[in-house]
Amino acid sequence: MNANLPPKTPANTFTIADWLAEATRQLVFADIPSARLDAELLLAHTLRKPRTWLHGHGDETLSERHREIANARLDLRLDRVPVAYIIGHKEFYGRMFKVTTATLIPRPESESLIALLNEALPRNHSLLPEALKVVDVGTGSGILGITAKLEHPELDVTLLDISRHALTVAQDNAATLNAEVNTLQSDLLTSYPFIADVIIANLPYVNPEWERSPETNHEPAEALFATNNGLSLIFELLIQSKEKLAYGGKLILEADPEQHPAIIKEATKYGLVLVKNDGYGLLFDKLA
Repeated sequence: MNANLPPKTPANTFTIADWLAEATRQLVFADIPSARLDAELLLAHTLRKPRTWLHGHGDETLSERHREIANARLDLRLDRVPVAYIIGHKEFYGRMFKVTTATLIPRPESESLIALLNEALPRNHSLLPEALKVVDVGTGSGILGITAKLEHPELDVTLLDISRHALTVAQDNAATLNAEVNTLQSDLLTSYPFIADVIIANLPYVNPEWERSPETNHEPAEALFATNNGLSLIFELLIQSKEKLAYGGKLILEADPEQHPAIIKEATKYGLVLVKNDGYGLLFDKLA
């Protein structure tokens, strides 16, 4: 139990509101900006209730067992373990995805890649005689490929990752969300046996020298960092797209905006022309 969290009232009258107030205070003191939200997420997960349920039940007594569990989770958060790892899931594009320390935590900016996919697909693609092949490279927890399949069930989607553990998480998410996707362990596109119509990828692109939040210390380094100022894996994928992406196909990438000029310049070497820059997302057409 957290030694800094003594009960202010007798154990049998320690309420939900009491715990939330004290947990929020400690998280604020630890310079965690989402203090109140994090406290509510941790306690809601402990009680197996929706977070909004807490708002109408603040005067209810919190059992000693629930306090012990919530305090242990609070200790992890004070050590800057991300909430998603503590509670085991994260929302993406309106759906809940399982996450573990084998995968990156989904970021809101990655939703721009789905918006670019929606824009890139032909308007009548569901009527095509053969399903378009979409490959999610470096899938992690599977958020991009699974979301693509659920938004567009007629697509033939394959999830690729070099990490067997990440693929297991992606497979669990696909099963939970009833997404009929293929999975394949592969170093980028090396083991993918087909020609893709769409490649979508959120590869490691963080330069280890960048300033970043303490939470990233708990994420898998191999899924976060890349050499060459964070561009090595993206550049390798650009090379592979020359053979693995169909003429007229689409390549959708996520990267930090400061990396975009270098990526756009490199992409031209492989017949890729920028169609749209949407925040963190880049959409290319393969024209050669």
